[in-house]
Amino acid sequence: MSELRYLNLILGDQLDAESLLFDDFDSQRDRLWMAEVSAESTEYLSSKQRTVLFLSAMRHFAEQLKINSYPLIYWTLKDKKSSFPEALSATLKHNSFEKIRCVLPGDVRVINEIQQCAKGSDIEIEWLADQHFISEKGEFKAWLANRKQPRMEFWYRQLRKNRQILMENDQPIGGQWNFDKDNRKSFGKKGPSKLPAPLLFEADDITRQVTADVEKFLPNLYGNIKSFNWPVTRQQALEALKDFIKHRLKHFGDYQDAMWTDEPWLYHSRLSTCLNLKLLSPAEVIAAAETTYAKNEAPLNAVEGFIRQILGWREYVRGLYWSYRDDWLQMNALNARRNLPTLYWDAESEMACLHHSVKQVLDHGYGHHIQRLMVTGLFALLWGVKPKAIHEWYLGMYVDAVAWVEIPNTLGMSQYADGGIVGSKPYIASGAYIDRMSNYCQSCPFNPKQASGENACPFTTLYWHFVDQHQDLLSKNPRLGMQVKNWHNKSQEEQQAISQRAEFLFRNLP
Repeated sequence: MSELRYLNLILGDQLDAESLLFDDFDSQRDRLWMAEVSAESTEYLSSKQRTVLFLSAMRHFAEQLKINSYPLIYWTLKDKKSSFPEALSATLKHNSFEKIRCVLPGDVRVINEIQQCAKGSDIEIEWLADQHFISEKGEFKAWLANRKQPRMEFWYRQLRKNRQILMENDQPIGGQWNFDKDNRKSFGKKGPSKLPAPLLFEADDITRQVTADVEKFLPNLYGNIKSFNWPVTRQQALEALKDFIKHRLKHFGDYQDAMWTDEPWLYHSRLSTCLNLKLLSPAEVIAAAETTYAKNEAPLNAVEGFIRQILGWREYVRGLYWSYRDDWLQMNALNARRNLPTLYWDAESEMACLHHSVKQVLDHGYGHHIQRLMVTGLFALLWGVKPKAIHEWYLGMYVDAVAWVEIPNTLGMSQYADGGIVGSKPYIASGAYIDRMSNYCQSCPFNPKQASGENACPFTTLYWHFVDQHQDLLSKNPRLGMQVKNWHNKSQEEQQAISQRAEFLFRNLP
């Protein structure tokens, strides 16, 4: 058994060549370590698209490490290790190290697993800071300590001021911090004009081998894999960034909330996978968008809206994840108790919006933020799905999902299970919102304007049922209190008809 210094763990969402792991790395005394373990796709659900993305990106990263002569221990699916502790313990049996080092994972569960394994093997573990993000260690905690309630807008403003992003003489460029009101256009009846062709990446030999391994060793995962075309290398990630900046950013702001049948990408960047796997840094993505505005190649509402998603929302939910890391999975402020409907697994639904949005997830592992918040998430909220059940679906089915970003978004923003930590109100809407922002309702048998009767849109029915069931909560909210009054303004007969239709749906939808 050889005596070595550091065993440096690289997890699947830590494919960062600038990681602190590489500082002071000694090829003679240190080893890098990566592992493909089945539990991360089976015990903790991961779809075919998500699993192939992670494993392909990992193998490409490992290939680059080998090219650069880094000594690497790599466990593949063929080695049949079920978990990180099993693979790590097997490594430690054959080699003696002074210490394990690992950049802080984005999932508390993984931290606990690795920590327990290290303790069982009687070896010290050092957690290194994750320098991938804009905010520094302790910065969000200090900001949060001075606030009764966290709100993303104020965190976003602080980061913009401190980093001088879209600022001029300490004032926001354009005279206002937020152009969200200018970012809510729909495509209208004609639909989107000619869209730029998406930049898709054909599977190479490594990705094809990963796909074959997944089909062989993990045959029962959900979703489809034929359409896999995600960037899996640093070079591809840079190409994807360049393509978005050049072809889509200028229209992103106007239409970032719009949806359209059979158009999964529209003007969205598809960069969240690159960012969350750390193939791209948020700083370089923000800088690219800023430069485009400086060159007058994209309007301010588009650039600010895009930067707000990365500098504002992404940094905000990460701070909240760690602030409430031990509490999230126990949260259920609305006492939601129903199971996740089977349509989330097979896309079989008469509701056109849900059919298209879920099928897109099964086919591509993707949906943009409005499809997630105001279609798949909204229905789960109105249906009263157990928070942990919808969380597990989001974490497993979307290719860009990692616990630190998915959990606050799902349990907080989407499901209001946190009682108002992430956002100030439940994000509820009737079918009228979906009708306004998409063409889904045009091919749907249900009428978004009707709340009762056989043709009533389930979203509209369940919206009013939600208002009725949560009157105490909603009446105290300045943005939703009027809806409680509107419920009381309905006749007793109409209220009863809506309640009966809601109960019919609860009994008959699988």
